[in-house]
Amino acid sequence: MALPESFDVAAFVAATLAEDMGDAGDITAAAVIPADARFSGTMAAREELVVAGLDLAAAFFTALDPDAAVERLAEDGDRIPAGTVLMRIAGNARALLTAERSALNTVQHLSGVATMTATYAEAIRGTGATLLDTRKTIPGLRLLEKYATRMGGARNHRMGLWDAAMIKDNHVAVAGGVGEAVRRAVAAGIASIIVEVDHLDQIAPALDAGATHLLLDNMTPDQLRAAVAQVAGRVPTEASGGVRLDTIRAIAETGVTFVSVGRLTQSAPAVDIGLDFAAA
Repeated sequence: MALPESFDVAAFVAATLAEDMGDAGDITAAAVIPADARFSGTMAAREELVVAGLDLAAAFFTALDPDAAVERLAEDGDRIPAGTVLMRIAGNARALLTAERSALNTVQHLSGVATMTATYAEAIRGTGATLLDTRKTIPGLRLLEKYATRMGGARNHRMGLWDAAMIKDNHVAVAGGVGEAVRRAVAAGIASIIVEVDHLDQIAPALDAGATHLLLDNMTPDQLRAAVAQVAGRVPTEASGGVRLDTIRAIAETGVTFVSVGRLTQSAPAVDIGLDFAAA
């Protein structure tokens, strides 16, 4: 599956390599590897994982050696067992070794996000609820991390502050109430208005004012069931706040439309992927 069209792969690769190489470049490779040395190698999973970011990994290698041969043996979104070879590469040894860490950092992180997401998605399979990610992403990596959650089986929540209104407790406090905050968003012509409700008594004023989606924040399963009953299908409902792997199924079984999980992008550990080189 392709990366988002709006993501500038070349700029990301160039900035990441510049951060790693500095002004002097890879002084280790320059000192110990002959300029014309050739290496080949394999990138392989050292644990079971869901793949994300292989296009980017390949782009790091070809950025430094445009003639490098890259053979992809897996696709983003694949769930693969430990030992699976993801990619074979061959080219200039200095270039491949210089690109190695940047390529691995990227694919390990994105595959880690995809792998954790897949675990949460599997936990609610059959409940009818859909897993959502959040805006709790590393600055500068939102498009990539949200791409990785899709590879793991989640659906993207709003991408930023621009594509939907989300009225939270601080907005409500400043506006003077849930209903007033929603009315102002409606008056501004915003089509998608998500409203965070902490208490059941906020549901009616939010709906009456024109909310199109309710985020049920930090509610217990009993409270969620009561909220779903009160909403009665008029708008989508989303359970959010403190959702863990051991609690997500009980939350999803309350009848909510969505369950959003910040830790998918905020706390996913990198997976173990290695790149082993051998003389070509």
